[in-house]
Amino acid sequence: MTAQTISVAMCTYNGQRFLQAQLESILQQSRPPAELIICDDRSIDSGGEIVREVAQNARFPVRFFVNDKNLKSTKNFENAIGLCRGSIVALADQDDVWYEHKLDRIEKAFQSQSVVAAFSDADLIDENSQPLGRRLWPTLSFDLAKQKAFAAGKALGVLVKHPVVTGATMAFRREVFECMAPIPANEVHDQWMSFLLAAKGRIEIIPEPLIQYRRHAGQQLGPGPTSLKSRMAEARARGESFYVHEIDRFRQLHEHLEIHGDEFPGANYAQRAIRQKVAHLEHRARLSTARADRIPKVLREALNGNYWRYSGGWVSIAKDMIIR
Repeated sequence: MTAQTISVAMCTYNGQRFLQAQLESILQQSRPPAELIICDDRSIDSGGEIVREVAQNARFPVRFFVNDKNLKSTKNFENAIGLCRGSIVALADQDDVWYEHKLDRIEKAFQSQSVVAAFSDADLIDENSQPLGRRLWPTLSFDLAKQKAFAAGKALGVLVKHPVVTGATMAFRREVFECMAPIPANEVHDQWMSFLLAAKGRIEIIPEPLIQYRRHAGQQLGPGPTSLKSRMAEARARGESFYVHEIDRFRQLHEHLEIHGDEFPGANYAQRAIRQKVAHLEHRARLSTARADRIPKVLREALNGNYWRYSGGWVSIAKDMIIR
């Protein structure tokens, strides 16, 4: 089998506090990458100096770029990926820490040509690098049943319900990126890419944690709440804007698949699932504020199974019945 080359694509933005630890963990990989691409989004801290200093001890090229203008996270990652030359691209956040065997395990996940992407679980740490005693997947409601669905080639059925792939743990074949771009600037890159990758081919799951995923106040996105109480509180806080954003996100995915459908073997299934998802979200968005009016409509949508196919099951039902 042809040897695979791995590029690491990292984006930085005012991340000097945690950057050195992350860079050193990449330098210490037992299976080093062919290159590390770092795109900085016009930081005003000393991150660039940290990169240049750490790069002096690298066994592989470290290519550091500063954007001409601030691109924000999604477009910055798209830019970094576009600069990669390896056959596999592993994404890296600026504030995590990789275990030294991460890239070795990632490479093994791509031994089958049917695999277009892979992602792993992670151990959660706090801003002081102290273990939180929890893993990432449970915070994303990525339970054993959904893991089995991924393993059985049914990733789209999971991802149409909710995102479970975190970019910081994800790698994919560089050759498939062209059919996923451009990524809309208002989308989250890992949500967009993971859905399209699932329509493209098989996504390999790696249940072991390959990184320490840092939770801190300054991160742009993070794992979700784990308790029912906190999940309900989050649902209340998001309100109607959640439906608007999700409907828009799936409509953009549908439009992308209409244009590039020939490049995605699972395009037809994905588009049908998207249409049903959007119909479900629109149904929820139109529910009356009067409880007496909405209860029978919620019950009908529950009986047809859509709350379990496209939302959070009982949690979503409770939201629509109680706190709406």
